[in-house]
Amino acid sequence: MNSWLDVIPKLDVANQVEKLMDIITDTFSGLFKFVQDTGEDIMLGTTDLLVAIPPILFIVLVAIISFFATGRKFGLALFSLLGLLFINNQGLWEQLMNTFTLVIFSSLLAIIIGIPTGILMSKNTTFEQIVKPILDFMQTMPGFVYLIPAVAFFGIGVVPGVFASVIFALPPTVRFTNLGIRQVPKDLIEASDSYGSTATQKLFKVEVPLAKSTIMAGINQTVLLSLSMVVIASMIGAPGLGREVLSALQRAQVGNGFVAGISLVIFAIIVDRLTQSINKNNEQ
Repeated sequence: MNSWLDVIPKLDVANQVEKLMDIITDTFSGLFKFVQDTGEDIMLGTTDLLVAIPPILFIVLVAIISFFATGRKFGLALFSLLGLLFINNQGLWEQLMNTFTLVIFSSLLAIIIGIPTGILMSKNTTFEQIVKPILDFMQTMPGFVYLIPAVAFFGIGVVPGVFASVIFALPPTVRFTNLGIRQVPKDLIEASDSYGSTATQKLFKVEVPLAKSTIMAGINQTVLLSLSMVVIASMIGAPGLGREVLSALQRAQVGNGFVAGISLVIFAIIVDRLTQSINKNNEQ
């Protein structure tokens, strides 16, 4: 006996989404092509500039930055020095620079979008209630799904990789910015109002500085999530260490996959510790 659920007709969701995507891609095809061409030129140019820097100079510079960022401690500086020397020794320096470019641009775009959005959420409860479910959707959707619209809009290459990474990495910055500003003590807000501060003065001179630590924690998570998308983005042509991991997986090359994976781990640790150290320095 058939269930009463079988009587309900199947909703034609897949075809409707396909039609919507076709409309968007046809309507904005010129814009997407412009973004793809311009973005690719900028990012490939950035990578070429980074590759042009002698690896030893880049490595020493990162070690020096790590030394001062951690309060003149040698731990991270030594790890950065040895880790980056290892990556260069394995012939993965250019791939590392490609990954670095991808992480820089996706993180910057996510931060540029995320911080203003988080501020608006903290100022408008209705806007917060609208955006929160969208953020939940973005965080729970598997990262691979973001590759579908990325390819539909921008084709194959580094630009769709950045697009997918931005969507995946955006929520932490938005959430932490909203949380940080909402947690600013009420008495300080009232004191600011009593001195006749405008809304802009109150935001940039009281709320944002006091919420800086929380906002930086969100930025740290955004950067790491951007890095975690490197391997996934390589499936749609994004260059870098992720492509090396994917290639090793496809060819069952355990050794090459291990080296590329370890290189990603080294890079992730350096980025994570540096952003955390910068946050701690700002608190002091």
